[in-house]
Amino acid sequence: MLRDMVLQVEKTPSGQTLLRKDGYTYMWWRDAFFDIDERLRVMDAQGIDMRALSLSSPSVYDWSGTRQVEMARYMNDVTAKIVQMHPDRFFGLGTLPLSDIEASLIELDRLTLELGMKGVMIGSNVAGMQLNHQRFEPIWAKIDALKLPVFEHPMFPPNVGQEEFELPLRLGFIFDTTTCVTRLIYSGVFERYPNFPYIMAHTGGALLMLLKRLDNGYELFPDCRKYINKPPSEYAKQLYYDTASFYAPSIMMAHEIVGPERILFGSDEPLIGADTSLIEGLAIPQSHKDKILGENAVRLFGL
Repeated sequence: MLRDMVLQVEKTPSGQTLLRKDGYTYMWWRDAFFDIDERLRVMDAQGIDMRALSLSSPSVYDWSGTRQVEMARYMNDVTAKIVQMHPDRFFGLGTLPLSDIEASLIELDRLTLELGMKGVMIGSNVAGMQLNHQRFEPIWAKIDALKLPVFEHPMFPPNVGQEEFELPLRLGFIFDTTTCVTRLIYSGVFERYPNFPYIMAHTGGALLMLLKRLDNGYELFPDCRKYINKPPSEYAKQLYYDTASFYAPSIMMAHEIVGPERILFGSDEPLIGADTSLIEGLAIPQSHKDKILGENAVRLFGL
């Protein structure tokens, strides 16, 4: 059963199908999104050897109870099947039914032991619940023990109301990624569980440009140092960032702050479908571009 899921279908002249809610686009697609052969042709044209397959927003969190568990298992089975059909072109990141902690722990075993997934995709909130909530502690502990890469993709912020100009997608996603990772840092999740790679979409949202502000909070307020033993910027430098801001100054800022070893190429395929030209055009050494365009992914995901 979906939560408050009343969507209007709108077709655009460019071939998009928009699912609209309260004045903004909740999700959208083109028919080609579901054509694996077309996806492979695009990869060939762009010179992309392999892609990670993961479930984007809104993930499975709009379903509740056993239906969420069923949908997560279904999506993981479908992803694994595509990877098995094209093992040299795709690898999979699994989905967890995070509203059910015990089912998520069981699914983590299935993802890693049966389906061969290389990591998990986790949304920036789970039906409004923040990822630093105590109930998720067993999830973080198991992921850390497995040293399993986590890719965080933003969800809409909780309580988005009537909107315009696609602000939930344009700004809301960035806000929620930034809020999510800030909570994880301040709450000590990365202090307690330092052994798994945590990768953020959209070059980390606004996190990197706010690091001095977060560090000031650590110096000024007891609540901001209650669970951590060093400034937030030190934890941020241990995380990973994709290039799907699609903005050279943002990527160069990440390059300066965290270094080329912690940046991974992101195309946002098939929604944006960027090629490698932006990274190839950056004024950085070729060895750094090589890390961003593939070497880091090979290392993190064990490809």
